[in-house]
Amino acid sequence: MQAIKLYNFPRSGHAHRVELMLSLLQLPTELIFVDLAKGEHKQPAYLAINSFGQVPAIDDNGVVLADSNAILVYLAQKYGEGRWLPSDPVGAARVQRWLSAAAGPIAFGPAAARLITVFGANFNAEEVITRAHNLLKVMDVELGNTPYLAGSEPTIADVSAYSYIAHAPEGNVSLDDYGNVRAWLARIEALPGFVAMPRTVAGLQTSV
Repeated sequence: MQAIKLYNFPRSGHAHRVELMLSLLQLPTELIFVDLAKGEHKQPAYLAINSFGQVPAIDDNGVVLADSNAILVYLAQKYGEGRWLPSDPVGAARVQRWLSAAAGPIAFGPAAARLITVFGANFNAEEVITRAHNLLKVMDVELGNTPYLAGSEPTIADVSAYSYIAHAPEGNVSLDDYGNVRAWLARIEALPGFVAMPRTVAGLQTSV
């Protein structure tokens, strides 16, 4: 099988979602570094791949797709053999709920908090950290009932949520009070093919 090209930036949680999914599926992958610091993602060559000028994007033998959650859906449906995205209405809806959360409360909570400390983003730290804890409280309760976000088996819901929750301490969002969340992170990290996102010494993450 020809390697799937993944246009990524190593410290991007959005890109890591896709890298993690590719690894869990054991798909051959060619990582193509997009230098966000130098604005490479806004240059014509990359905009031809993703017109929004964001990472990640993939090229699967000529099928070019952008948006991390959209890519997860594609990979699960094409290569997941029914394991990562349920086809029944209830299961599919449960997964979609968390894909929406990844684009909403996760993006504007723990991900935004990390953007402040790691990339110098201009957000209100108190506001986004509070939002992150509100999300984590919900996750912790729900993960007390099921081992994974959408039920008894891992799905792309977990892959989509993992990166920014695991790295929340880098944005000064402590996970200490959320035992079920931490147990869930450990379950994801124990999956065959798991690959980590590089940690950044920032916020509460004082060592690597």
